[in-house]
Amino acid sequence: MADKPTGKNWKTLDKDLGRISQFENAASYVSRPMVAPGIALIFIVLAGLAAGIFFGGASGSAIVVVAAIFGAYMAINIGANDVANNMGPAVGANALTMGGAILIAAIFESAGALLAGGDVVSTISKGIIDPAGIADSSIFIWAMMAALVSSALWVNLATWVGAPVSTTHSVVGGVMGAGIAAAGMAAVNWPTMGKIAASWVISPVLGGVIAAMFLAFIKARIVYQDDKLAAARRWVPLLIAIMAAAFAAYLSLKGLKKIIKIDITTALLIGVAVGAASYFISKPLIAKQSEGLENRNKSLKVLFSMPLVFSAAMLSFAHGANDVANAVGPLAAIVHATEFGDFAAKVAIPSWVMVIGAFGISFGLFLFGPKLIRMVGSQITKLNPMRAYCVALSAAITVIVASWLGLPVSSTHIAVGGVFGVGFYREWHTERRRRQNLATKAIKPVTAEERRRRKLVRRSHFMTIVAAWVITVPAAAAMSAVIFTLLHAVAG
Repeated sequence: MADKPTGKNWKTLDKDLGRISQFENAASYVSRPMVAPGIALIFIVLAGLAAGIFFGGASGSAIVVVAAIFGAYMAINIGANDVANNMGPAVGANALTMGGAILIAAIFESAGALLAGGDVVSTISKGIIDPAGIADSSIFIWAMMAALVSSALWVNLATWVGAPVSTTHSVVGGVMGAGIAAAGMAAVNWPTMGKIAASWVISPVLGGVIAAMFLAFIKARIVYQDDKLAAARRWVPLLIAIMAAAFAAYLSLKGLKKIIKIDITTALLIGVAVGAASYFISKPLIAKQSEGLENRNKSLKVLFSMPLVFSAAMLSFAHGANDVANAVGPLAAIVHATEFGDFAAKVAIPSWVMVIGAFGISFGLFLFGPKLIRMVGSQITKLNPMRAYCVALSAAITVIVASWLGLPVSSTHIAVGGVFGVGFYREWHTERRRRQNLATKAIKPVTAEERRRRKLVRRSHFMTIVAAWVITVPAAAAMSAVIFTLLHAVAG
């Protein structure tokens, strides 16, 4: 019979177990940063295998496989960077946990890409480069490949440093840079580029203005009313109805067109009908939810939490429909040019290409998204459910209109513009009330330095983000031109 362990033996065993535990913790700490890149690499490899299966045996299949790999890589980067703009406000306002935001975004991003994505693909893949400027389809293929690689690398770098840049900017800059390297300045369709550039300027301003207008409306009609809950019961269902109407009209125009063709008038009528139904459904629900709540701003945050979640889901759907083109547009152009030997005809998007884009965005969000979600949600300006709802509603409406028009606007610019719009409106409104109180001598004056310290929008983040927006197009274009030159030299 073995001797029983003595106290000394137990101490030795504890030390050994402690060393093993420390080793396991150290191994876990070292390996944890490698888990997400490892999973991403597996998805990228699977995307290449899928391309080989669906395109195997055809001439140029190797090029398509490589393009699918970089398309998957780009989709992952879009999920890591862009989706933060959809879910950041909801997480920053504590209406959603990080896990809940990722789950909702993954579902609705994929649904938007698969059901309604594809309209802006032709603009991304062909509208920027004039087909008349490039005679050889092989040169066009290498140009699209260079655009994919450069834009993916740039977005990856931006995500790593924590800058919410525009993936749309990156792709358009990549396509433009490769086109210039391939056939000179004449290859770029400058009128199209001009319209796209104008939309980049307009979209963040429009997003900010709409968000500020909604916030001003909420403050005037609900927050500053004597009976806040009664005002909320009157107006919150209307705000929900606006969101539902926009979503229904958008889905009718884009999602249902693969089943039945719907004109804009019919789509608007559907939107009005769904909005009215949502109003009458949400009105008793909001009334019931408000029972027992105190007549204070904290109660209003409770009433706005569910509409905020709904609006964030809608924005994810719109983002999936709009930004999937950034990942699969150049890939679809490469597939078409390889299969048919031309790039003048309209590009048809194969289902497997759309699946790569949709699932790549979801994987990128799940693996790498939390960093920028926190940045957008809490580090630019302080958000509560009411402010975040204004941001999400504004961004959703702007993205939907732009996607319907076929403009590759930046959802990053729109959403971040909405956050800035809310923050700067609060600054203006606070300053106005301060002056009114000074006039009535209700408060004491403060120094200019103290007023600067009380700014509600972090100026450092504002300047960093704007600088990143400005540099994205030239940086992606320069990288794309270099990569195209190298690819063409190796292939030639």
